[in-house]
Amino acid sequence: MKEAVRRELNLDRQSFLGKDSASVLDGTRVAIVGLGGGGSHIAQQLGHLGVGEFVLVDPDVVEDTNLNRLVGATQQDVHSGATKAFVAARVILGVNSSARTWIEASRWQTCATALRSCDVIFGCVDSVGERQQLETAARRYLTPYIDIGMDVHQLNEQFSIGGQAALSLPGGPCLRCMGIIENRALALEAQAYGAAGGRPQVIWPNGLLASLAVGFFVQLITPWRKKPHFPVLLEYDGDAQTVSPSNKLRYLKEGACQHFADLSTVGDPFWASKDLQHPVASGAGS
Repeated sequence: MKEAVRRELNLDRQSFLGKDSASVLDGTRVAIVGLGGGGSHIAQQLGHLGVGEFVLVDPDVVEDTNLNRLVGATQQDVHSGATKAFVAARVILGVNSSARTWIEASRWQTCATALRSCDVIFGCVDSVGERQQLETAARRYLTPYIDIGMDVHQLNEQFSIGGQAALSLPGGPCLRCMGIIENRALALEAQAYGAAGGRPQVIWPNGLLASLAVGFFVQLITPWRKKPHFPVLLEYDGDAQTVSPSNKLRYLKEGACQHFADLSTVGDPFWASKDLQHPVASGAGS
């Protein structure tokens, strides 16, 4: 049997991201928490981008009901009981065999050391409470947190698809500021609101929201733009097929977040910027 040949990923066609963008991406370590419909898209795209290190966190195994939206999963994975994190690692390595992947087939709360070592954390979790906990952990490390979420709402006899991609940076607006985390939603969730059935998910909104999240990541990490001032909350209207910056933060005084004010002076100073200035293009932040 011939040995597998390891080849460097050819990134020539994305050289516009900056002269050193390939080495910056290769030296970046990301965590993806939740490797289902949205997270599997993000893993695939970051693999193609040339990100070098991944911490893949999800305790769930692939089920037959996942196959309509889980990128890279097969019927064989269902039969073998493969974890979603394992499938994501396989997709990444199938594109870039030089990538370094760490599979954490457990709850993210048990992976604090691994998450602390990451430069960016992507959150693709279902519950509002878990988002709150994950963002809080990221803020304690002063690590950028990128969150995506979608839902399907019934309107009379029809259904409406909506979602958002949010960037939570140390010193900037948090998910509470953006209205994504609310006390009412947390209370309803605690009462098992909506437990009559699984959350409806389809592949195309997941893919679109994942692409928006990866766009945030690229603007943060690479030297593509010297001083990017981009919206930190993008809203997706699945009925109109539009994406637009949210106006929810228009009335937030000077963009300041009061919910994590006590954490603004701890963690990694690489990301500690209240005006969202572009981080230095020297690679990893942690």
